[in-house]
Amino acid sequence: MADDTEGSAGGKQPQISLVGLFLACMVAGGVQYGWALQLSLLTPYVQTLGIPHALTSVMWLCGPIAGLLVQPCVGLYSDKCTSKLGRRRPFIFTGCVIICISVIIIGFSSDIGYALGDTKEDCTVYTGKRLHAAAFFVMGFWLLDFSNNTVQGPARALMADLAGSHGPSAANAIFVSWMAIGNILGYSSGSTNNWHKWFPFLQTRACCEACSNLKAAFLVSVVFLGLSTVVTMIFANEVPLDPVVAKQQSEGQASGPLAVFKGLKNLPPGMPQVLIVTGLTWLSWFPFILFDTDWMGREMYHGRPDGSPTEVANFQEGVRQGAFGLLLNSVVLGFSSFLIEPMCRKLTAKVVWVMSCFIVCIAMAMVTVLSSWSLGDIGGNVQDAAAVDKGLKSAALALFVALGFPFAVLCSVPFAVTAQLAASKGGGQGLCTGVLNISIVVPQMIIAVGSGPWDELFGKGNIPAFGVASVFAFTSAVAGIFMLPKLSKTSFKSVSMGGGH
Repeated sequence: MADDTEGSAGGKQPQISLVGLFLACMVAGGVQYGWALQLSLLTPYVQTLGIPHALTSVMWLCGPIAGLLVQPCVGLYSDKCTSKLGRRRPFIFTGCVIICISVIIIGFSSDIGYALGDTKEDCTVYTGKRLHAAAFFVMGFWLLDFSNNTVQGPARALMADLAGSHGPSAANAIFVSWMAIGNILGYSSGSTNNWHKWFPFLQTRACCEACSNLKAAFLVSVVFLGLSTVVTMIFANEVPLDPVVAKQQSEGQASGPLAVFKGLKNLPPGMPQVLIVTGLTWLSWFPFILFDTDWMGREMYHGRPDGSPTEVANFQEGVRQGAFGLLLNSVVLGFSSFLIEPMCRKLTAKVVWVMSCFIVCIAMAMVTVLSSWSLGDIGGNVQDAAAVDKGLKSAALALFVALGFPFAVLCSVPFAVTAQLAASKGGGQGLCTGVLNISIVVPQMIIAVGSGPWDELFGKGNIPAFGVASVFAFTSAVAGIFMLPKLSKTSFKSVSMGGGH
């Protein structure tokens, strides 16, 4: 076993094996399982409760607000936490418990609304609004995002603390691999239409097939998250922070959220540029992340969640196919995660990042073309066809596959670069990761607030948002060329995420 490494906590962190590092990160897979279900099913499902399409994007504001407030503060406090469990595990455990509670609220929101008087009709007959159910759904949704952000920052920082001689690229490859595993499980669950058959007792007068499918999938995700949390708590053997060291770190520093923003003044050189390019990159991604399955249901399968029975069936089939596309995307993501390190060592992280932005630019442009073609705006009128042309469906799924590699870059390279810059300054991984998250959540707020009205302005569903996404992707690529710091090819592997040597 390798020698102990000196971490940013000021104590000796035993060198963990690569297998141990993999198991210590399992919680990332458990969280991602639920996140994949959230992305693939919740935007379409909430529209069945009576929330119009134009307002569904506003519902996603909870994520960036939580990320803006919660993750930087949690990162800061976890850097100075003196719990016997370590700095990161207390926050990870607490966040996972809240995730389980919020998922149960979401899954049973229709039943809660029915009990509170939304309707007395059977769900097979009633198609009106269910305001109580929608209220509890949104409450659970917001609670889920707050708890997700409580876990994500410490989980990333935990990998930085434990990585030691394995380096940032190996740690990020493991983290992204668990994300891919969680995505594969989550999107497989989302694309399955048989949950109500396997768990028939979950189907009630308030909760029909689509609802019981969602309910069962989320309950299974709770079991997997519980298992992954236990594994992480066991294998992530953190060394507690010495209270004396924590006191020395806190002397002369502001406490609370103010400390996060004061910490912006002390960012490592090159970090402000990384934040700008990260923000532009995520602006190009969020329209697809938030509306991919809704896009498949509406634009590619010509369905509506509140339309005729045929339109509802088409919409649900499109959503399932979108979830299948995300499953394919996750498989590519998993394989690509192991290619990131050799590519960055050969081409530099800057080149790989910029290249991924150009791929996203082309892909988002193709989404707008396929959508317009499917709806008959170009290439002749196919709106009256009984089904969308198989070639268009295949092309749509191919786009999901093509976006797997740039998504692997997005989930790893910015964090690895941040870890290297933080290590060059001697630590503060939790704070730097939390600050990086600000450049992710601000773009999500912009898309959440603007995409609905923007799409309604043109009356083209999801298409305008994807068109703007292509422009943002091109802008992020150009910005990356001129702004990203130049890191040596070899340093991408050699710098320790645990605080450097």
